[in-house]
Amino acid sequence: MIGEGARLLSTGRARAAYLWPSLEIPSTLAIVAGNGAYPFATARAARAAGVSRIFVAGFTGETDPQLAALVDELAWLRVGQLGKMVALLKASGTRHAIMAGQIHPQNLFDLRPDMKALLLLARLRTRNAESIFGAIADELATAGVELLPATTFLEEQLAKAGVIAGPPLSRREATDVGFGFRVAKETSRLDIGQTVVVKGGTVLAVEAFEGTNAAIARGGELARKDAVAVKVSKPKQDLRFDVPVIGPATIEAALASRIRVLGVEAGKTLLLEPERVRALAQEHRISIFGCTAESSGEQP
Repeated sequence: MIGEGARLLSTGRARAAYLWPSLEIPSTLAIVAGNGAYPFATARAARAAGVSRIFVAGFTGETDPQLAALVDELAWLRVGQLGKMVALLKASGTRHAIMAGQIHPQNLFDLRPDMKALLLLARLRTRNAESIFGAIADELATAGVELLPATTFLEEQLAKAGVIAGPPLSRREATDVGFGFRVAKETSRLDIGQTVVVKGGTVLAVEAFEGTNAAIARGGELARKDAVAVKVSKPKQDLRFDVPVIGPATIEAALASRIRVLGVEAGKTLLLEPERVRALAQEHRISIFGCTAESSGEQP
């Protein structure tokens, strides 16, 4: 049994060396965990790659407590406690961290920042996800903790180009996917949202603060059925945070809203629980399509 465990660990490390040749697999990794399945996927993939110890900084009311079963230590803090988060990560002994999972929008409005967070916010000219998380990454770097790309250890789960699951697209659907891709790229450039819902060349919903699933529900209600939802990355997106993600909940939202096609940006969108995502899409005949700038007709 010990020999088998050693073989699996060796196999995991060999695979990690192939997938991440430029990354020295850390013995200890910190995960700054939000809500949903993302932190679970990151913890499992990191462990499979050979990470020996995983420390999690979790947020009360956000992080699923069941994550504790997959990691070595889970410490709790409140959203806005930047000073405590930096101190926890520094005390954990790790030199690498990954941000995984979102924070519910309402909790961002109920934010009670500590002194370090207040000082950070005061230094920012603009306050959006990119500027705030970029400043947090700088704070971590000062404490000796490097923030890794949010897709680290999960690169195999990035969406591929073309049909990922479900039936092939009709000509009309393919046209709407390309149109939606171009619109979503523009709204994301303006920092409005990264998801749009379209039908027959008409924009029905643009994601704003409410999030992807709520935008899908709003667009689906207007379309009644057979609309196309498209989710993209921001131009020059910092992959250390805010990576586009879809999972089983996204497929369920599409099903409830009678969405026919879910377009995602190939190479930039992470599929959480990919086997389940594909199975749900196949079962309910929802097409998942990996878009590229070339396939959408977007000008370089």
